[in-house]
Amino acid sequence: MFIRAYLRASTKEQNAARAQDELQAFAVARGWTIAANYIENESGATLKRPELFRLLADSHPGDVLLVEQIDRLSRLTAKDWERLKSEIATKQVRIVALDLPTSWVMLTAEQDDLHRRIFEAINSMMLDMLAAIARKDYDSRRHRQTQGIEA
Repeated sequence: MFIRAYLRASTKEQNAARAQDELQAFAVARGWTIAANYIENESGATLKRPELFRLLADSHPGDVLLVEQIDRLSRLTAKDWERLKSEIATKQVRIVALDLPTSWVMLTAEQDDLHRRIFEAINSMMLDMLAAIARKDYDSRRHRQTQGIEA
């Protein structure tokens, strides 16, 4: 299992690598080693993210895509989120987000099949909810920006 950290910021003026130390500390605290960092400055509202797809191309079944928060991975529309989730599922990569304990508890605890399936269902639902909230936040900010420009 390789841990692949994905760090993203929306604009070139922002520091996409700012969470690198936090991700590293998180991994070390669990006895994990980050195999590679994939850093890019692209909008989370689009699938046009070369580093994210390079991460997926480099990944093998059982690898981990580590992010600080789900909104670093997705501010996508529901349709695009489904497309990205499908790509991740096809590669059999697990998403682990620092702000989503159900995503990393699954990797650190021994579990029987029942508990593993329950955690997977909960984690999937939480990922979908957080991705939807991230998109709603994105849409709300864009709307407020438009209102401010019109005023």
